[in-house]
Amino acid sequence: MKTKLPSYNPPEQRRSHRNHHHHRHSKFHIFTTISLITIIFTYMFNKTTFISNISFNFNPNTTIPIPSNLFNSNQTFIINQLKSTSFSTIQNPVLIVKELIIQESRTDQSLQNPLIPLVNLTETIKISNLEIKNKLPEFDILMNSNQEFETRVKNFFKDCKVRFFMIWISSTFKVFGEREFIAVDALFNTNPDSCLMILSNTMDSDYGFQILKPVIDLGFRVLAIEPDFDILFNNTPAKAWFDHIKNGNHDPGEIPLAQNLSNLIRLVVLYKYGGVYIDSDFISLKDFSGLRNSIGAQSAARSGHWTRLNNAVLIFDKNHPLLYNFIEEFALTFDGNRWGYNGPYLVSRVVEREARKIELNYTVLPPSAFYLVDWTRIGGLFIRPLNRGHAKWVEAKVVQLKESSYGVHLWNKQSRRLRIEEESIMARLISEHCVVCKSFKKTDFLTG
Repeated sequence: MKTKLPSYNPPEQRRSHRNHHHHRHSKFHIFTTISLITIIFTYMFNKTTFISNISFNFNPNTTIPIPSNLFNSNQTFIINQLKSTSFSTIQNPVLIVKELIIQESRTDQSLQNPLIPLVNLTETIKISNLEIKNKLPEFDILMNSNQEFETRVKNFFKDCKVRFFMIWISSTFKVFGEREFIAVDALFNTNPDSCLMILSNTMDSDYGFQILKPVIDLGFRVLAIEPDFDILFNNTPAKAWFDHIKNGNHDPGEIPLAQNLSNLIRLVVLYKYGGVYIDSDFISLKDFSGLRNSIGAQSAARSGHWTRLNNAVLIFDKNHPLLYNFIEEFALTFDGNRWGYNGPYLVSRVVEREARKIELNYTVLPPSAFYLVDWTRIGGLFIRPLNRGHAKWVEAKVVQLKESSYGVHLWNKQSRRLRIEEESIMARLISEHCVVCKSFKKTDFLTG
């Protein structure tokens, strides 16, 4: 039996193996050291760069003190601080919030450790930016709190001939422009003894007050007030829907939440207080005091029967059952991905379904009342007469609107970028129905 001898490695070969192993070990240490330095350097560079990139539009003269531990406990505090600060001194308030988010994230222990992979830092900043862009403004709309809301509403509406409502809910800090001011201006020309309440999360501010001041200084009663949704929606079907949206149990959809909130708020305020709701792009041409429990048809068949209704103008008594049906339909069938489904299409399908119930006691007004000019033809109201024939048509249309319509809906989505040209129908109507009148010259056109 042969005995297997151990293999023999010459000294030179053993030295070669040791040298090779030592070389590989050294390369590993070098690679690890370089990687670690790269991570630390990139982290420090990114931290500085991100803060500088988001701060370049921020006015350094504007200071908003916010405690470092407040963000996680009360996110709406940031927006409220921005709203209480003069809008004219803030170039981009969203950037301020973005800076606060990133500064707050630095207090997290995981971000202070340079050994944490960079992907975690990157993902954290991406998430913060996404929340700033998409979630935080919408979240602020839902979380508004105004405990004095109900008291202020009741006190304001004392001794009003007609109660008017407008709604201006914005997730981007927008306030009334010239087009919206024209609607307020015209309203008090034709309804001077009435009151206008603007439910808004941005107009209830010093900046909003300055916009409305020219009308207020003339003695007309207009108030912008931030709604408290918990109070406003309480004891209506809207409350359950609102709670589901606020708690993240219902998908708000792709349509801006502010738009659908506006569709719901107009129904609830009329149900709770009664009065007239008009869109902020509706130019009033007549006294509304003779109207009660009415909704306007946007279109009608040749027989005269309506084919579509619209919710840009609504006139209803307090606690009207049709309004309750509208609110209930909104809460039960809400779809945030279909434009108009929770607005014009909602009132159309409910009225069609309830048409045979005489006890509801309401009137459907013809298209001439509020929608004499369809959205596809609204552009014609902004153009100056091109020739003598066109001038005669303009004159005839102005007369028709004054005689047949309570106002004209401007369909802002289609007309907001159009100029109101001199001697156009719009220029004629506005100049004849205003209390804070604007002159229309070739060099001074108004845009939406």
